[in-house]
Formats: sequence, structure tokens, C-alpha cells
Amino acid sequence: MTVPPATPDHPEAPRPESAAQPPQRGQAEQQHQPQQPHELPQPQEAYHPGYGQQGGYGQQGAYGQQGAGAAPGYGAPSAPGGAPGYGAQPEHGVQPQHGAPQGYGGQPYAASPAYGTQPAGYPHQGVGESPAASAPQPEPEPESDEQRRIRSALAQVRTEVAKAVVGQDAAVTGLVIALLCRGHVLLEGVPGVAKTLLTRTLGASLDLEMKRVQFTPDLMPGDVTGSLVYDARTAEFSFREGPVFTNLMLADEINRTPPKTQASLLEAMEERQVSVDGEPRPLPTPFMVIATQNPVEYEGTYPLPEAQLDRFLLKLLLPLPERTDEIEVLNRHAHAFDPRDLAGAGVARVAGAADLDAARADVAQVEVGPQVLAYIVDICRATRTSPSLSLGVSPRGATALLATSRAWAWMSGRRYVTPDDVKALAHPTLRHRVQLRAEAELEGITAESVLDGILGSVPVPR
Repeated sequence: MTVPPATPDHPEAPRPESAAQPPQRGQAEQQHQPQQPHELPQPQEAYHPGYGQQGGYGQQGAYGQQGAGAAPGYGAPSAPGGAPGYGAQPEHGVQPQHGAPQGYGGQPYAASPAYGTQPAGYPHQGVGESPAASAPQPEPEPESDEQRRIRSALAQVRTEVAKAVVGQDAAVTGLVIALLCRGHVLLEGVPGVAKTLLTRTLGASLDLEMKRVQFTPDLMPGDVTGSLVYDARTAEFSFREGPVFTNLMLADEINRTPPKTQASLLEAMEERQVSVDGEPRPLPTPFMVIATQNPVEYEGTYPLPEAQLDRFLLKLLLPLPERTDEIEVLNRHAHAFDPRDLAGAGVARVAGAADLDAARADVAQVEVGPQVLAYIVDICRATRTSPSLSLGVSPRGATALLATSRAWAWMSGRRYVTPDDVKALAHPTLRHRVQLRAEAELEGITAESVLDGILGSVPVPR
């Protein structure tokens, strides 16, 4: 999918001969600085879709964890000489450790691969290249030439989108994963980070029809789904389709319209049909809603209810571009780049609806072992018992994490899912399905830090 800046490959993490036992809490003061886990790959400066840089060794501890020399996380015991966090309880009965988190039997966890980097089989390898802490996997079956062509075509989408949008490769990958899983995406970012241009360019590269609706306080449900119009010539009512009858529907600033209009999308998102005057009308295939919202302005908005947030497969955060990317944006505009003329920018069709259908059939054949299934369930169940959360992940969220992990494994060139695939998609799949307690928000805890702590405490299958 694209040709992003070259990213160093993830080195494989060799396993130690014998797993070190975690230190006792009474020995914390006597222990010197923990041994630097040089065997483990260091986190790359890649990001989850819209998620910021992951902290390295010695930075602020995530929820339920405690790094050496780091401030304790929410609910974690304090470091020597420090004040305990809220509740002063370790996460899920797992004692926080100094340095790298310890897995089952003291085995160090593999570093979670960065979502949005090039997967294996792309010009630069990334997530899932060589998982260090994964269950034994079967030998992959040889692929046909047609399967390789389809994967290569979808990988080329990132290259085409990069001709118009700079620095949002991870978001493009998330959108393609949502198409493969027949899901919908919630984009969150400040104004001016190319959310609309990203959707238009994606549709052009996949030869899909795209329509945009500006959600306003006076928008009515019929303005989205369509309505019956009286025809004076025939003296009959005829149905006039709304903008929802398309392949890619951009619901711009969805949180600015009243709940009744927001709810008009529920049937379309779940059943892929619209019922008008009691008659269901199927939507085109493929169909995906890409909703956007502004995270910094809440006056005059209607926040999406939890039930509707759960309908979105992924929530992608679009950050401000890096300095080099922003310079490239200005350089393109200085050389007559017109964001309204995608053909002039060189964006071409590289795949189509038939390729997406074939890719979905291949994704459905990706194998998921019982240990990986149990790992997904354990992660989701851990969110329901977290003291920081008032609402955990539902079974629908668990099935969503399974679907996105399978799609990511397929894009990585594998026919089986590893725990690293689950870790890579956990944040974009689950971040909008959890709700923080009020006291946790007062402590400065975020959903991202809670998920980090849970991923660090749930044992990884081997």
C-alpha cells in the first residue's frame, strides 16, 4: 500500500535460555537499574493509526504497569519512595515489574509491532514479520498468482493515496482493513489534516463512488437516507435516493447533527439497507461510512452515544504532520498541486470492487488458533474488570478485533494470525469501545494508557 518513508524492519527477538523470575516487591529498593533488555527490539517511531509515539524505557508507566524510574500508572503500586497511584492495586493480579513486562513464566513480552508500518511482503516489512512471542503456527500454503496480484494491488493503494496526501499512511492502511472487514471508520483529527481529501483519494484509487454529507444541526434523516417525492406527471410517489446510496460515504462532522439524524445511519451501517415507507432498499456493495469529528471543539455538538460508537470497526486518529511532511505539503502546493484535481496529481485506479471481494474471500481463509482466540477474549475481558473503566469491550468488540487481526495478517502475507497481529490492531479497534471512570480522567488517565497496561499484563500465548 504505499510507499511511505523507509522504516527499519522489526528484528526478531531471540528467546532467553531461561526466563528470569520477577523480583519480589520487598527487593525493589535493593535492585539496581534493571538489565537493559537488549534482546528485545526497541519500539520504532511508527504510530498506530493516529496514535502517538510509544514511550520507551523509563518513561511514564502505562496503566497497571511501572517502568524503572517512571511515575506509577493509575492503580499501580508506587515506585520506591513514590506515592501510590489511585487504588494502589496492580492490574489484573499481575505484579508490576521493573523494566520490560514479564509474561507467563517470566518470559519477556515481544515488543508490539507498530501498526501502520509496511507489513511483510510490502517494499518494507513491519508488523508480523517474525513474531517473537507467538503460538506455533502451521506452514503457510503457497499462494496463487492471482492472490499475489490482489495483495499487490491493494498494497499499491497506499502509493496512490500518498500522491495527494502526505504522512497519513497508517490511516490509509486502517481504511483498507475496514474495507476488507466490511466495517466502518471514525476519523478524529483537528481541521485541516486532509480527512476529506484522504477519503476522495481512496475512492479514486479503488474506483469507488464517494459522496460527502456535511452534518449540521438542521440535517434531517431523510436528507441522508432519501425520501418519497410526489411526481405530478404520474400522480404517484417515487423514491429519491439519498447520499447514503454510494460506496464511500463521508459523514463530515457527524457529531454536529442531532441524535435522530445520527441514528438514521444505524440501519445502513449494520444491515446495509435503508427502510423507507416500510420497504427495505439494499445499499451498493461495497459500502462504508467514514465519519469525521473534531476533538477540540465541543460547543454545539452532540457526542455519539456508546451504542453507536460500537458500530464503528476502527477509530483512527489523524495527527498533525511531522515537520518534513509539512514541508512536503507546502512544496507540492508551491508547484501547482490542486487537491480538487486528483487526476492531475497522478492518482490512478489500481484495484476495484472485484479485487476487494476476492481479497475478502482470502481473508476469510486466514486461520486463527485456539490460543490466539483465547488471547483476544482475555484482552477484552480484562477491560471489563479494569478499575479505571466504567465500560469495557463487548463481545462485538472481540469479534471486531478478530476480524481486523485476520485482515492485517493477510496483508502481511501470512495465512494465520499471531498475537503480534492482535496487539497491533488492539488500539484502533478498542479505543472507542471503552469508557473511563470520572476519577480516572481526573488522574489524567487515557484509554490508550489503560489499553497499554492491559496488553502488558495479559499473558501472551507461546
